[in-house]
Amino acid sequence: QVQLAESGGGLVQAGGSLRLSCAVSGRFLSTLAMGWFRQAPGKAREFVATIRRSGADIDYADSVKGRFILSRNNAKNTQYLEMNSLKPEDTAVYYCAVGRSSRHEYDYDYWGQGTQVTVSS
Repeated sequence: QVQLAESGGGLVQAGGSLRLSCAVSGRFLSTLAMGWFRQAPGKAREFVATIRRSGADIDYADSVKGRFILSRNNAKNTQYLEMNSLKPEDTAVYYCAVGRSSRHEYDYDYWGQGTQVTVSS
């Protein structure tokens, strides 16, 4: 069984930084892409970023482009989301996922439980 475990969420002031990690365990195709989505209170879950196995092909949502950096360590089956210049509107539960490189939730087969990120103004 594939399991994803996020860590690194928390409370930060606007303009600050956080680094999220997502470790994948169990049997899964290491060729799969890894990605992040987020869900703010009262809103639908939305795409944040995705990265292919090579690490050379990364896609970001426009709302985080230039502020967030996604990377992965294939040897550790772990991906990292470095979030800089955080804004209150970045407040959400962040979910990591594994699947096909896409901006759509339905393309991801495995999901983590989520980690809360709160940005105070």
